[in-house]
Amino acid sequence: MITPIEIKKKAANKYKAYLQSIVEGESFNPIVIVGDKKPNEDTVKFEEELRELISCSKEKKGYGYTIEYQTVKTKRHGIQDIPTYISFQTEYDYLKYINEEKDTAKFKKDISSILSSFPELKDWIYKYPIKVIENDWESLLKVCKYFKAIPQPHLYIRELPIQVHTKFIENNKGIIRELLEIIIAEHINVDEKQFESRFNLKCDETLVRFRILDKAISQQLFGGIDDISIPISEFQYLSLPIQTAYVVENKINMLTFPVKRNSIVIWGHGFGVDIMKNVEWLKTKKIYYWGDLDAYGFQILSEIRTHFEQVESFMMDRHTFDLFYEGDKGAETNVEKDLHLTEEEKMMFKFLKANYLRLEQEKIPFEYVLKNIP
Repeated sequence: MITPIEIKKKAANKYKAYLQSIVEGESFNPIVIVGDKKPNEDTVKFEEELRELISCSKEKKGYGYTIEYQTVKTKRHGIQDIPTYISFQTEYDYLKYINEEKDTAKFKKDISSILSSFPELKDWIYKYPIKVIENDWESLLKVCKYFKAIPQPHLYIRELPIQVHTKFIENNKGIIRELLEIIIAEHINVDEKQFESRFNLKCDETLVRFRILDKAISQQLFGGIDDISIPISEFQYLSLPIQTAYVVENKINMLTFPVKRNSIVIWGHGFGVDIMKNVEWLKTKKIYYWGDLDAYGFQILSEIRTHFEQVESFMMDRHTFDLFYEGDKGAETNVEKDLHLTEEEKMMFKFLKANYLRLEQEKIPFEYVLKNIP
């Protein structure tokens, strides 16, 4: 026989569907709990279970589940009234039994506020009714209304003129993102994953560090300063009067890169080279890339080449590897996609990947580097 604990668990499992019926504007329909367990064959235990079931029912408590019985003649117990149908006949009975009266009242109030301002969120509410209960909608609606009116603020979160704490937005980016995806869908930067970039906000941007290798240019534009770090958004519009850009993965190699006329050297910093993808002025320059001689180095090279097809690698060849390899092992990589590499680079990539080999940039002697920079 089903127990009150099992009834409560099954009733709670139907709460989401009940909330969804509210969203659809449906009247309350009795909620039926299936009791798929047969009565205990032990007469004493059967009577104990039946007493427990009745003691927690509406009949005894004044609210909760209603039990319907069927009189049957059993082999073990003789003629008995066996519970055959358990249900919650009213909304009050159901909510009080699962202790959801307060949350449901909040839900009804919140969806009324949400839909009066943003009817387009109805499908989202239907899909995620529990999220409605779990969140502060007075504050969320203030945020949503602001972005609806000004979908491209170009401000830091701290600067937004919304009457909520800055920390509220910081701590609720997940649900705010879900809502804005619907409310201002046409204004989203869909290729951006970071919250601030996706919703046209300023952020603590990644810095691009580079060196001017031509003394005349550094003197003319930066008062002789040649080691510079600036936000990527500013780097995008820098448009330096150079012909060549070198990208290196090792910071020390960037710092010790030799003087070159009409050139700069950029610290790629691993897969961070992806931050360069929107730097249009680099597309007209000659670009050289020098990374570690391992599988990841060639993956980074491939990634840069998806944005700048003119990129050429240097000191990433088999000759350099054989000269200076010291037995180091590289990390395993399971990359399967086709990489943007030349045939020679593909051969080197497969060789390094298959054998987990690695030659780091800093292990190549400086004298060799000076002789082999294009």
